[in-house]
Amino acid sequence: MLKRLAGLASAPALVLALSGMCGAQQAGHAQWTGTWATSPMLAEGAYSVHPFSGTTLREIAHISAGGDEIRLRFTNEYGTDSLFINDAHVALSAGGSEVKAGTDHAVTFGGQSSIRIPPGAAMYSDPVKLAVEPMADVAVSFYLPPQIMRAETFHAFANQDNYFAAGDVAGQASLANATTIRSWYYFDGVDVLAVDRAPSIVTLGDSITDGAHSTLNANRRWPDVLAGRLQADAALKHIGVLNEGIGGNRVLNDGYGPSALARLDRDVLAQDGVRYVIVLESINDIGRWGKGRKQSPDDEVDAQQLELGLKQIADAAHEHGLKIYGATLTPYGGAGYSSEKGEQIREAVNDWIRTSGTFDAVIDFDKITRDPSNPKQFNPLYDSGDHLHPNDAGYKAMGEGIDLKLFGK
Repeated sequence: MLKRLAGLASAPALVLALSGMCGAQQAGHAQWTGTWATSPMLAEGAYSVHPFSGTTLREIAHISAGGDEIRLRFTNEYGTDSLFINDAHVALSAGGSEVKAGTDHAVTFGGQSSIRIPPGAAMYSDPVKLAVEPMADVAVSFYLPPQIMRAETFHAFANQDNYFAAGDVAGQASLANATTIRSWYYFDGVDVLAVDRAPSIVTLGDSITDGAHSTLNANRRWPDVLAGRLQADAALKHIGVLNEGIGGNRVLNDGYGPSALARLDRDVLAQDGVRYVIVLESINDIGRWGKGRKQSPDDEVDAQQLELGLKQIADAAHEHGLKIYGATLTPYGGAGYSSEKGEQIREAVNDWIRTSGTFDAVIDFDKITRDPSNPKQFNPLYDSGDHLHPNDAGYKAMGEGIDLKLFGK
């Protein structure tokens, strides 16, 4: 089980936060609940590996549930050297690289203004008394001192403008001469302080969960739509939504990020406050049957293998006391890697999700998004144009098609 290192304000030392223990916290006691998260991946190649040195990063997180106090999680998951973070700040975003006046707060770690995160580890900040409204944009700024940091740890597709600038300018209201990037580096979580076992929902998936082809900076991914609906219901607004989608991700094999099975502990079971899981994965495994896509015999997956992999995820969730909902695979007819064999597997997996009883409930994204006259393809109203990813309207239909009764009142 993955271990998280948590910085507590009441003690200067850093202590281990055991993953998967959030469900055991007692009702009526203050606890941390995830309000935003992203899934770390290995940065490779000139496009993603920036040689940060003497650099300030300012990264924007669109949270779900609100609270009066927050904490941040930083990660050196794929680093081969220690990660040094100095002069971290958190504030409410004013748009672009600016923060709202009067909201900037310095962030500490065990009472100190800097922290060393070992390779492979993640650490929490001390609590910060910053009141955040639901669905707010939070700006997290931190300074990387003058030594080359290869930035091996990031989340590639943020669909969000983030920024870096030379020098230690983390506490400034605006970053002059900043460079825009659309990935999150070293930062992968925001928690809010909550009471009464406030839960979070983890959405485990691929690019369709990550929000590919949705409008930049608009937060129109289907998990964002779900979060907005929860916030509109007074009985459900305490629930956080954590987007653990990775574009190109697969259930059974690594590729773009670790496989869903490999990252299950880190991205689901270790998330604070998690009580519900929605899993939408397999289309990229199936896509390997497309022309010219197979690279090894391991790519030749069948429906039974995918069903077993998804069952492993469901069983692990149940063993940790979580409710898990299986989402059917959306249509992909006409996509660049579609194939007749792959379509047969997609239909078989969807039939299994609907009928096997493996999941606590089924969210039928296939039914919601398919063309009624041609069920193998997206409804043209919801197709981004590549016949694989939804457009904003498609993501809206998916988020609005989820029964909120699944999350209790």
